[in-house]
Amino acid sequence: MQEPDDNRDRQERLPRPTLFQVIQSILAAAFGVQSQRARERDFTRGSPLPYIIGGVVFTVLLIVLLIVVVNIVLSGVG
Repeated sequence: MQEPDDNRDRQERLPRPTLFQVIQSILAAAFGVQSQRARERDFTRGSPLPYIIGGVVFTVLLIVLLIVVVNIVLSGVG
Protein backbone atom coordinates (compact mmCIF):
# COMPACT_ATOMS: atom_id res chain seq x y z
CA MET A 1 0.00 0.00 0.00
CA GLN A 2 1.36 3.42 -0.94
CA GLU A 3 1.50 6.33 1.41
CA PRO A 4 -0.32 9.53 0.30
CA ASP A 5 2.94 11.50 0.68
CA ASP A 6 4.67 9.06 -1.69
CA ASN A 7 2.05 9.76 -4.40
CA ARG A 8 2.41 13.52 -3.92
CA ASP A 9 6.21 13.30 -4.17
CA ARG A 10 5.98 11.27 -7.37
CA GLN A 11 3.53 13.77 -8.93
CA GLU A 12 5.79 16.69 -8.05
CA ARG A 13 8.70 15.00 -9.83
CA LEU A 14 6.76 14.62 -13.09
CA PRO A 15 7.46 17.37 -15.62
CA ARG A 16 4.75 19.98 -16.06
CA PRO A 17 2.94 20.05 -19.41
CA THR A 18 4.42 22.36 -22.02
CA LEU A 19 2.50 25.29 -23.47
CA PHE A 20 1.90 23.27 -26.65
CA GLN A 21 0.51 20.36 -24.61
CA VAL A 22 -1.82 22.68 -22.71
CA ILE A 23 -3.11 24.26 -25.94
CA GLN A 24 -3.50 20.83 -27.54
CA SER A 25 -5.47 19.59 -24.52
CA ILE A 26 -7.74 22.63 -24.53
CA LEU A 27 -8.54 22.23 -28.24
CA ALA A 28 -9.05 18.47 -27.90
CA ALA A 29 -11.38 18.99 -24.95
CA ALA A 30 -13.33 21.64 -26.88
CA PHE A 31 -13.99 19.18 -29.69
CA GLY A 32 -14.43 16.17 -27.37
CA VAL A 33 -11.53 14.11 -28.73
CA GLN A 34 -9.14 14.08 -25.76
CA SER A 35 -7.14 10.84 -25.49
CA GLN A 36 -7.03 8.90 -22.23
CA ARG A 37 -3.25 9.33 -22.03
CA ALA A 38 -3.44 13.11 -22.45
CA ARG A 39 -6.29 13.37 -19.97
CA GLU A 40 -4.30 11.47 -17.35
CA ARG A 41 -1.29 13.74 -18.00
CA ASP A 42 -3.44 16.83 -17.57
CA PHE A 43 -4.99 15.66 -14.31
CA THR A 44 -1.82 14.37 -12.66
CA ARG A 45 0.68 17.15 -13.40
CA GLY A 46 0.73 20.81 -12.62
CA SER A 47 -2.06 23.19 -11.85
CA PRO A 48 -5.55 23.38 -13.39
CA LEU A 49 -5.20 27.16 -13.75
CA PRO A 50 -3.61 27.16 -17.26
CA TYR A 51 -6.42 24.92 -18.53
CA ILE A 52 -9.12 27.13 -17.01
CA ILE A 53 -7.60 30.33 -18.39
CA GLY A 54 -7.02 28.70 -21.78
CA GLY A 55 -10.58 27.40 -21.91
CA VAL A 56 -12.02 30.82 -21.13
CA VAL A 57 -9.78 32.50 -23.73
CA PHE A 58 -10.70 29.86 -26.35
CA THR A 59 -14.42 30.31 -25.63
CA VAL A 60 -14.24 34.10 -25.91
CA LEU A 61 -12.26 33.89 -29.16
CA LEU A 62 -14.74 31.38 -30.59
CA ILE A 63 -17.69 33.63 -29.75
CA VAL A 64 -15.96 36.69 -31.25
CA LEU A 65 -15.12 34.71 -34.40
CA LEU A 66 -18.73 33.56 -34.77
CA ILE A 67 -20.03 37.12 -34.33
CA VAL A 68 -17.61 38.40 -36.99
CA VAL A 69 -18.55 35.64 -39.45
CA VAL A 70 -22.29 36.22 -38.93
CA ASN A 71 -21.85 39.99 -39.43
CA ILE A 72 -19.88 39.42 -42.64
CA VAL A 73 -22.53 37.05 -44.00
CA LEU A 74 -25.40 39.33 -43.05
CA SER A 75 -23.72 42.41 -44.57
CA GLY A 76 -23.41 40.54 -47.87
CA VAL A 77 -27.11 39.63 -47.87
CA GLY A 78 -28.55 43.06 -47.17
